[in-house]
Amino acid sequence: MRRREFITLIGGAAIAPLAARAQPGEGMRRVGVLLPLSAKDPEAQTRYAAFLQALQQLGWTEGRNLRIDARWAEGNVADMRKYAAELVALAPDVIVTTGPTSLGPLLQATRVMPIVFALVPDPIGSGFVKSLSRPGSNATGFMMFEYSLCGKWPELLKEIAPGVTRVAALWDPTVAAGIGQFAVIQSAAPSAGVEVSPINIADAAEIERDVAAFAGSANGGLIMTASALSAIRRDLILTLAARHKLPAVYFERYYVAEGGLVSYGANFLDQYRRAAGYVDRILKGEKPADLPVQAPTKYELVVNLKTAKALGLTVPQSILARADEVIE
Repeated sequence: MRRREFITLIGGAAIAPLAARAQPGEGMRRVGVLLPLSAKDPEAQTRYAAFLQALQQLGWTEGRNLRIDARWAEGNVADMRKYAAELVALAPDVIVTTGPTSLGPLLQATRVMPIVFALVPDPIGSGFVKSLSRPGSNATGFMMFEYSLCGKWPELLKEIAPGVTRVAALWDPTVAAGIGQFAVIQSAAPSAGVEVSPINIADAAEIERDVAAFAGSANGGLIMTASALSAIRRDLILTLAARHKLPAVYFERYYVAEGGLVSYGANFLDQYRRAAGYVDRILKGEKPADLPVQAPTKYELVVNLKTAKALGLTVPQSILARADEVIE
């Protein structure tokens, strides 16, 4: 399913405060949800809908045997800490979250309450778990990707835009995952025949200035690394790539659906569905410490032919042949 199907499925109900829609009763289990994006973000709602649908398929229906308390942090670090403390105080049976910027505050708030995470690039390097096979703590879940994937982004950019020799990697240097992604991109750049420089995405005005300055020289391209800020700034980044006619590689499909050139990465909806499976297992008595952290099982290559045409690019047959989705 894609975005419109999921939004239709939940009828927009996920945007409303879910805590107000049911009161816990006999047999009622409680799940907290901390999401780093905005409740008004259609893509965030699509992912959340996938999670809710998967729970329902496993027999968990809100208002019947499940209460959900959801918090949306809108990329605000202070709000993530505040909402993490709020959810822990509610004493749910399990808390679900996505990304390292929200998982970190939750683990600071509790080392006992079960936590299921999705879309975390480096749970070991970030200190969230002891090992992938035996997390050994109260948190387990699903990796966004293995870092080796990031080395494919410069290669993909060069393949779809052979003239590119300079690449700006947009990243968040304040999180371990941002540092790790940039390091792999930088190490893969020479074999792809490109030079890489970083652009910090913390400040919107700074992104505009830095991308404009980068685009002032010829043969440039962009790589968008994964982070909560990447999602928050995605409309701006897509606009800048189009304005300056910079071919860009993204880490997830929705960038390409909204006008980006090409993406290669994990299927995020699949991660949300799988997270629901771990919630189900924990509610039935299993412990997070015994549930292995899993790598993605579905990766997808998506290309936008309309954007390629606007950039004056002809997408190679080698990319079209292996693309999971081609947007006309």
